[in-house]
Amino acid sequence: MNMTVLRSRRAMSLLLSASLIGLVMVGASALPAPAHAQQMRGLPDFTDLVDQVGPSVVNIRTLERANADGGSSTDEQMLEFFRRFGIPVPPGAVPRGPRQERGGSGEEAQPRGVGSGFILSSDGLIMTNAHVVDGADELVVTLPDKREFKAKLVGADKRTDVAVVKIDASGLSAVRIGDVNRLKVGEWVMAIGSPFGLENTVTAGIVSAKKRDTGDFLPFIQTDVAINPGNSGGPLINMRGEVVGINSQIYSRSGGFQGISFAIPIDEAVRVSDQLRSSGRVTRGRIGVQIGQVSKEVAESIGLGQARGALVNAVEANSPAAKAGLEPGDVILKFDGRDIERSVDLPRIVGNTKPGNRSSMTVFRRGAQRDLSITVAELEPERSDRKAAAPEAKPPASSSLPSLGLTVGDLNAAEKKELNIKSGVRVETAEGVAARAGLKEGDVIVAVANTEVGSVKELEAVLAKLDKSKPVNVLFRRGEWAQYAVIRPQR
Repeated sequence: MNMTVLRSRRAMSLLLSASLIGLVMVGASALPAPAHAQQMRGLPDFTDLVDQVGPSVVNIRTLERANADGGSSTDEQMLEFFRRFGIPVPPGAVPRGPRQERGGSGEEAQPRGVGSGFILSSDGLIMTNAHVVDGADELVVTLPDKREFKAKLVGADKRTDVAVVKIDASGLSAVRIGDVNRLKVGEWVMAIGSPFGLENTVTAGIVSAKKRDTGDFLPFIQTDVAINPGNSGGPLINMRGEVVGINSQIYSRSGGFQGISFAIPIDEAVRVSDQLRSSGRVTRGRIGVQIGQVSKEVAESIGLGQARGALVNAVEANSPAAKAGLEPGDVILKFDGRDIERSVDLPRIVGNTKPGNRSSMTVFRRGAQRDLSITVAELEPERSDRKAAAPEAKPPASSSLPSLGLTVGDLNAAEKKELNIKSGVRVETAEGVAARAGLKEGDVIVAVANTEVGSVKELEAVLAKLDKSKPVNVLFRRGEWAQYAVIRPQR
């Protein structure tokens, strides 16, 4: 009897256990999937984008005229890439030997490089990088359907690395232009191009940062999309199938992709391409200044408070800036009503201003803001370097300032004229705290504690009124450059 009860209890226990296991399994299946599983299901699918944008991306081969002594240059790293991985070498990627070995005579176009581009309009306008087409004697555009066309260069702008070429075709599939302002860091993006000459290659990643400062006129889009030689000029595409940038540069120590790529924002590129299409060149404004960043320490020492604006290091003689009364040491806070948050903002705003335009500027000078009016000139294609002034004569009067580590002397009239300044004192020696602050022999101190100094006596009078225990800001010239230093007096 007891054995029968025991067996019954065991059977009941096994039945209950099976039931509980079944309930647990049913309950588990009803629970939401783990976060990583949801993320896996949520990864983007780029196939529709490739179908949509792929027909608009082209391969661009550049050719150059070779002489009888040999062929054109070829990227050896690209050939090594093919050899190492056993990839068939694309047509035009293998360097040809000397012409005598080919049995030809006279000049003929030889392969020079490979890049990418994308179709702007159905009648054959194509956008690419300026460095892709630079120096080429001939351009050959290959469409995704393998049709080839000789292309004509409409115009190229090296400063922004944007170029437009034209092929004689119609009914082409043009890209859609996106809004860069809607682009967000962390957003998925895709690139299509011809890395190492391999056409129609698709890579993807995310936007790593926006407004990266790697050039005077462009705030780049940084991504981790794999970009390699040959991708240059191809489109950066958002998940709506719109072009938001032109893949242009990579950061690399080896020559290959290392996870950091840069693309030209499409709004900037379109602005440039519009001028190239209308006149074949880009017209930019200039005011004739050399500028630098305003550091936090400098901002505090001159009474600006917040580190903002563009610090004027030098003013070109007879330039719009000189005629407007701009001086070295000024901080430009606004131009045409637009705030200058960083020094790199100024050349972009001025560059996009039409030459001849009368513009307003707000500058910070020796503790106060003032408004200036300036007429913008045209930026020349090339500018010759100006020679820095280097006065040699020693001034007659000098003074030692041990608390600042300086020995200074007066400037004579000839030195002031040569330096194109009205006042200042020459640094004869700079030691200790002055040397650590960056001053050296030959510098010219223009102002101390926001006060102009025209002589040694004036400098001594200004220093006598200052708190000897507090740092003092010094505006000085070095050749044609002006900058601030903060000296912490010795105790």
